[in-house]
Amino acid sequence: MFCSSPEEHVASEGSPTSLSCGYTGSIYNVQWYRQQHGSRPEFLLHITESGSIHPTRSDFSAHIDKTQKRGTLLISSAAVTDSAVYYCAVAPTVTGNTRTLYKNLQYSTAATRGPHSLLNH
Repeated sequence: MFCSSPEEHVASEGSPTSLSCGYTGSIYNVQWYRQQHGSRPEFLLHITESGSIHPTRSDFSAHIDKTQKRGTLLISSAAVTDSAVYYCAVAPTVTGNTRTLYKNLQYSTAATRGPHSLLNH
């Protein structure tokens, strides 16, 4: 189970843009975070395999392509303030003996670091 994404992304200010994250295996959701310079990582949203997005936001949205195994973060209007390192993480689908779920409520996530920059051009 892993996420992969490009190393760098450049977008024009005011334009919509997107960042993608590939994964392997079966997943429950794809989560998106960003870390602006000098700050802690900030949770943006997650999208479930069925396409439900939580929380809903006006500035960010997401899409999941189960066939190509890609999650995409959509930024409605790129701004210089969106310049950050963006992270995707996946939560795997629980399979096998479902009784185990009640004994272990934790699930693991896998994430990769992809330094995406949104620059003013």
